[in-house]
Amino acid sequence: MTMDCDFLIVGGGVAGLSAAAELADLGSVLLTEAEAVFARHASGRSAALYEPNYGRPPVVALSLASGPSFQALPGVLSPRGMLLVARADQARAFDRDVADMDLTPVPVEQARARLPILNPATVAHAAIADHAWDIDTDLFLRTCQRRARAAGARLMTRAAVTALSRTARGWQADTAQGSITARVVVNAAGPWADAVAGLAGLAPLGIRPLRRSMARIPAPAGQDPARWPMVFGCGESWYMKPDAGALIVSPADEDPAEPHDAWPDDMVLAEGLARYQEMVTEPVTRLIAAWAGLRSFAPDRVPVLGPDPADPAFVWCAGQGGYGFQTAPAAARLLADLVAGRAPALDPATVAALTPGRLR
Repeated sequence: MTMDCDFLIVGGGVAGLSAAAELADLGSVLLTEAEAVFARHASGRSAALYEPNYGRPPVVALSLASGPSFQALPGVLSPRGMLLVARADQARAFDRDVADMDLTPVPVEQARARLPILNPATVAHAAIADHAWDIDTDLFLRTCQRRARAAGARLMTRAAVTALSRTARGWQADTAQGSITARVVVNAAGPWADAVAGLAGLAPLGIRPLRRSMARIPAPAGQDPARWPMVFGCGESWYMKPDAGALIVSPADEDPAEPHDAWPDDMVLAEGLARYQEMVTEPVTRLIAAWAGLRSFAPDRVPVLGPDPADPAFVWCAGQGGYGFQTAPAAARLLADLVAGRAPALDPATVAALTPGRLR
């Protein structure tokens, strides 16, 4: 069986699903996901915070441009806020983080009003911000799927792409569910993005998967964390985020890994939990669960969005790192603008900073 489409999107995480929602207005879309469900890997294991000042300038531009889309979807964003904490010997790194993330330094006692378990014996510096919101990732992904399907897109699971070959019209792809012909291939394959480029006979861009581990722990007895902020150790040495009555703690690790279904390293997780526990008064007594995901970065830690310079019918949507959800709406619109030949809404300098050609 051969299926035909205008746009073949390889990858069913947040990058691929948001691109499907945008591209479906421009032509027929077929999205293939290798797993049995969408968002099986990094997109399903995200801490999911919308903090538009987080990241390098092109990432910040994408995040800010995504804000109106999130705000137009009732229930996707909910207030969370941020708290940065540091020891006395981390003053210089603390000052850098305050400047980079547009935070407001506050006395430790004021920070304890927001996070009652903060340890005044170890926390010497604190800063806060309200410009951070939880993202309901499930709602956002379902919204993308509904929008794509309503415009005629076909979204397939268990359909790993095993071969790509150039044709006069565009591409032919072999998958576990048959052959697909397409005018344009959109590479939204996350950690596997360079491998997909290799199937197409194109040079890799140096997309590197980095492991990020997470632990879910019980909230301290008698405490309701619902209104607590997300907390960062200075230099992003760890973070904690309230989640459904419990706490998610991460060592913020970035260990190089091959593309795979990631799992946490117990020692790395223990080190992160120790860094968290140093700054709070309540001990970690047990884990509810632990997991890991792969955050994929280009060499300059900026997403790669747009046509490959060697073949404009192969479009990259990769390297989102830890910014995939908070940049998804604007990234998908940019892809649609570029594919349609429209002038992007983003400024030309940002568009240039995101192009695959910068890495060749």
